[in-house]
Amino acid sequence: MKKKVLIGLSGGVDSAIAAYKLLQEGYDVTGCFMRNWDALTNNDYLGNPTIFDDQCPQEKDYDDAKAVAAKLGIPLLRADFVKEYWDSVFTYFLREYERGRTPNPDVLCNKEIKFDSFLEFARSKGFDYIAMGHYAKKVMVDGHTYLAKPKDLNKDQTYFLCALSEEQIASCLFPMEDITKAEAREIAKKLGLNEVATKHGSTGICFIGERNFKLFLQNYFPATKGDIVDIRTDKVIGTHSGVLYYTLGQRHGLGIGGVAGASEGAWFVCKKDVEKNILYVANEDEDKYLNSNSSYITDINWIGPKPEAPIKVGVKFRYRQPDQPCELSFDGENVVLRHLVPSRAVTPGQFAAFYDADGRLLGGGIIDATK
Repeated sequence: MKKKVLIGLSGGVDSAIAAYKLLQEGYDVTGCFMRNWDALTNNDYLGNPTIFDDQCPQEKDYDDAKAVAAKLGIPLLRADFVKEYWDSVFTYFLREYERGRTPNPDVLCNKEIKFDSFLEFARSKGFDYIAMGHYAKKVMVDGHTYLAKPKDLNKDQTYFLCALSEEQIASCLFPMEDITKAEAREIAKKLGLNEVATKHGSTGICFIGERNFKLFLQNYFPATKGDIVDIRTDKVIGTHSGVLYYTLGQRHGLGIGGVAGASEGAWFVCKKDVEKNILYVANEDEDKYLNSNSSYITDINWIGPKPEAPIKVGVKFRYRQPDQPCELSFDGENVVLRHLVPSRAVTPGQFAAFYDADGRLLGGGIIDATK
């Protein structure tokens, strides 16, 4: 009897080709479109009711998913996880921003929604596995199930999966492990999946997408103007629109012109004081202000036996960053990373993903502090 698989069909080319590959491998495949965000109810279009133009992007994706399912000849379900997303992901996003940190809700969305709520939904419907269109590979080492980097390293999405437990990984199939994005588009064209073959992939935070990030945040954190201060001289050189809207290393949107007595380098954010609503900037000595030699990582997800002594790992502190060489050691339930080369703009609130020399994902956690 064929194994039954429920695949998250997003309306994009990756999940479409993942579904096709599962069919080719002999699985009994059903698609499912996940609705995780209610744009109208959740206030993110306040003051701009025409932002949808002709159709809400989420509904356009659903139409594309229906077209793909019809072309592949598979059923398509629709699951609503709006409440779960709000409770488990979006409230975390707001809390972190309120603390002046820079969260990555897409990592938590995978852990709490796509590989938890969706997995429970699939099991309740009698499916043997779930599947996703992520570019990642599943491997077994010494009896443990890990993720590893896929064939297409340019599309490697294991960073966004660094919070998944071993059980969550084992429950999922990853058909895109041995294919490149370019190959996926070519297959889509040959199959006549015109709705997704040339469709641009989603970018940015899942519930914000292509929209202006600052305008989105203003719906939840009203603009509170404050001083922009030169960290070297402690002089006020400008005014910001709300310290929560900026992130470490940011250069654009600061609105700082020529400053008497300052060098001509571009200004960048080097520190935020949330309590005093001060944004600190600098325009020279970037290594001094943006580089760190160590970091403290909390909320650790670790697969396999924990090392008793320090080990060498590669670490991604953000998506698509080359692995940074670090020495990892456990401090109770948390991790201390010694950066073997200075690491730039390691940002509290973001996730750090740990890899061994073979590209196997060992786990990850949230960056709490740097030195």
